[in-house]
Amino acid sequence: MESTNTKALMEVELDDDGRIKRTGGTMHVVCGSIQYGKLAGITVGYTITSATSLVAIEKAFCFHKRGHGESYCEFSYNPFMIGFGILQVFLSQIPNFHELTWLSTIAAITSFGYAFIASGLSLSAIVSGKGKGTSITGVEIGAGLSAEDKVWRVFSSLGNIALASTYATVIYDIMDTLKSHPPENKQMKKANVIGITAMTILFLLCSCLGYAAFGDETPGNIFTAFYEPFWLVALGNVCVVIHMIGAYQVMGQPFFRIVEMGANMMWPDSDFINKEYPIRISSVTLNFNLFRLTWRTIFVILATILAMAMPFFSEILSLLGAIGFWPLVVFFPIQMHIAQKHITKLSFKWCLLQFLSFMCFLISVAAIVGSIHGISKDLHKYKIFRYKQ
Repeated sequence: MESTNTKALMEVELDDDGRIKRTGGTMHVVCGSIQYGKLAGITVGYTITSATSLVAIEKAFCFHKRGHGESYCEFSYNPFMIGFGILQVFLSQIPNFHELTWLSTIAAITSFGYAFIASGLSLSAIVSGKGKGTSITGVEIGAGLSAEDKVWRVFSSLGNIALASTYATVIYDIMDTLKSHPPENKQMKKANVIGITAMTILFLLCSCLGYAAFGDETPGNIFTAFYEPFWLVALGNVCVVIHMIGAYQVMGQPFFRIVEMGANMMWPDSDFINKEYPIRISSVTLNFNLFRLTWRTIFVILATILAMAMPFFSEILSLLGAIGFWPLVVFFPIQMHIAQKHITKLSFKWCLLQFLSFMCFLISVAAIVGSIHGISKDLHKYKIFRYKQ
C-alpha cells in the first residue's frame, strides 16, 4: 500500500473512461507553479526575440541602401521592445484564452512561413557553394574554445532543445477550450499526431539546413545571417514577429487567468476585481474590468523592462526550457500514466519509466547549470539597457 506522503504527492481521480479528471496534492502545486512561472518567463524571451527580428529587418534595409561595410547600421533593441510591449498591453486585455482563435491561427501560419523561408535561404546558400564545413562534434576545441567552455555550451544547448517542448506547458489550457464532442482526449490525440509531426519535420529541416549553410557560425536567429535578398529576409523576420505577437498571448493568457482566478477567490465581493463594465463601440460590445486592465498592464511593463535589461535571449530561453522540461514534460505525465494504468510499483515497466524520468532529470540539471553559467558570462559582457546590434 502507498504511504500517506505518496498519496499527498499524487492524488488522481479517474472518470468512467479511465481518463484523469483531477490531480491534487503537493505535486499539483509544485508542477502548477513551475508551469505558470515558465509561461510568465517565456513572455520575456518572446519580447527579446521580437526585438531581435525587428532589428534584423532594420539592418537588412540599411545594408541594402548603404552597403554591408557601413558601421552605422547599428540599432538599439530598446525602442523595438517598447513598441512590442505597448502592443501587448492592448492585446492582453482580451478577456480569456477562448477568444484567441484568430490570433493563434495567424501565429501558426506565420510560423510555417518563417520556417519555409529560412529553409529556402539556407538551401540556396548550400547549393551556391557557400555552405560551411560541419561535423557531428561541432566547434573544435582549440585556441578559441576550451574544453570547459565547450561543455558549458553543450549544457546550454540542451536547454534550448528542451524549450521545444513548450507546447506541453499550454496543452492543458488548450484542452479546456475544446468542445465536449468529440471527447477532448480523441481531439487532442489527433491534433498531437498531426501538429507535432508536421512541426518536428519542418523545424528539423530548418535547423539542419541552417547548420549545413553556416556550420559553427550558425546564429540563434538564422535570418541575421542573411542580408540578400533583403525583401525576403525582411519578410521572414516579419513572420517571426507576427508569430511572437500571437505566441506571447498564447503563453500569457493562462498565466493571466490563474492570477485573476486567485484574486477572485480571495476577494469575491470586490467590484475592482470582479465587476465588468460593458463598453459599446459601434455594433461591438467589449467588457472592461479594472483589475484586468491594471494587473495585465503592470505585468507586460515588467516583462518588457526585464527584456530590455537582459537582451541575451538564447541563455534565458535555455534556462526556462531546462526548468520546465523535466517536471512538466517528463515527470508529471509519467506519474499520471502510472496512476492511470495502475502500473505495479517495482515492476519492469515501472522501473523503466522511472529510469527514463531520472535520465531526463539529469539532462535538465545539466541544462540549468549550463544556462546559468551562460547568463553570468553575458551579465559581465553586456551593458544593461544599452545593447545594440
